[in-house]
Amino acid sequence: MKKKKKVILIVLAVIVMIVIFAVRSVMVNVKSNLEQLSEQTLGEIDLHSVADGQHRGTYEVFPVAVEVEVTVNDQAITAIELLKHQNDQVGAAEVILDDVIEKQSLEVDTVSGATYSSMVILKAVEDALSGSAD
Repeated sequence: MKKKKKVILIVLAVIVMIVIFAVRSVMVNVKSNLEQLSEQTLGEIDLHSVADGQHRGTYEVFPVAVEVEVTVNDQAITAIELLKHQNDQVGAAEVILDDVIEKQSLEVDTVSGATYSSMVILKAVEDALSGSAD
């Protein structure tokens, strides 16, 4: 019976080590992705070159994924609809969309505590207005 308990404990220890290694690997990957995102820059938007209508854009940096639909009318952003926002801070960064509409620019402050989600949202809007994801 003692031998059986030892085998069970060894198997459990191996499983725990595998789980710890897997979680650590995922966390290192997430950290690297988010560091790369913080180094990203936003391009200038020339609304004069954006056709009226609705334009879809996406951007994803694990663990954050965003899809937006930007409405442009008379060379102005009139609405931005968030179609998809996957992350762990749902809702916090979404207020940035109103700032983009108000300033008609991506040059807005990111939301404190949701900086990465803010950047992904802004990159999705940039994608929509760049014409690459209509």
